[in-house]
Amino acid sequence: MEDLPIEKIAISGPTLASLIQRFSSSPGPIDGLLFGHVSLLTPSTLSDDSSTPSTSTSTSFLPSSSSSSLTLIATITSFLSLSFSSPSGLVNPLVLPPPPSSHLSLLGWFSARRRSPLRPSLREFSASHSLSSLPDLSFPILNFPSSPPSLSSPCIFLLLSSPIHDQSIHTHEYRAYQFRSSSVSFDPKSIDVVNIGPAFRSHYGAFSPNAPFPLLPCELRNSMIEDEKEEKEKEEERLSVTKDQTQLDACAEGFEVGRLSKLMGNEAANYSAGLEDLYEKMLAKIETLARQVEQSSAMVFEQENHNRKLRYKVARFAGSE
Repeated sequence: MEDLPIEKIAISGPTLASLIQRFSSSPGPIDGLLFGHVSLLTPSTLSDDSSTPSTSTSTSFLPSSSSSSLTLIATITSFLSLSFSSPSGLVNPLVLPPPPSSHLSLLGWFSARRRSPLRPSLREFSASHSLSSLPDLSFPILNFPSSPPSLSSPCIFLLLSSPIHDQSIHTHEYRAYQFRSSSVSFDPKSIDVVNIGPAFRSHYGAFSPNAPFPLLPCELRNSMIEDEKEEKEKEEERLSVTKDQTQLDACAEGFEVGRLSKLMGNEAANYSAGLEDLYEKMLAKIETLARQVEQSSAMVFEQENHNRKLRYKVARFAGSE
């Protein structure tokens, strides 16, 4: 397994945001594992200069002789908050979980601590050295032309920290490193945040779908929604009118609106007896309601007297003690 240098480290925007949120919501420092893949960025060998001899687009790379010309990119796609090392930095392989997916590998780990300098500590150095030296965690590099493909170790270290002094704006700082086993040291690397900012828009410049979506009838859909909404409003209005009519018929004791309308105008003399009957029924209903109110008032008065007697007995019992 060679100790190939990594050109840069890329991390998806949602993954970085989730990691910072996990750090912000934690009561103290946290550690965890980083998952993703390491791929080879093959340089283009095409040339528009006719004076130079044509070269083949497929170049055979020999890791032993041209490893310095290889461009490796480590892409972080997910993380897992987990304490996997001792206070001295020794990694326990038994607590290391498998990657969340078969196409992901363990790239390294991260450490997030508050109000501390943004540089690795002795414990973090020891943990990185211990993690990268485990042979069972080696994984192949994607797009590597040699056979068998070269292997890489979990050598990525991401350090997060908050400002030492209080500031009016809450900020988070982060820095990425590659632990080089050959020199036993940290090598700072640049971080490319994918899918954030205008620089990533160029990735979609030449995008063309393999199976384009059919045109959706948006106008028809909107008209159908409006029709359903209008029909629902009409139904609610019709139910409200029916309910009001039912209440009115109950109050009129069978004298519906159509019959009451005849009590006005030229035909009112023919329905005077009916009007007198309606008044008599209304007076009877008022009298019935008055009796119910009188009975309920008497029951309330009786209950108040009973409560007063109970309070008096309780007071006497408390005074005798």
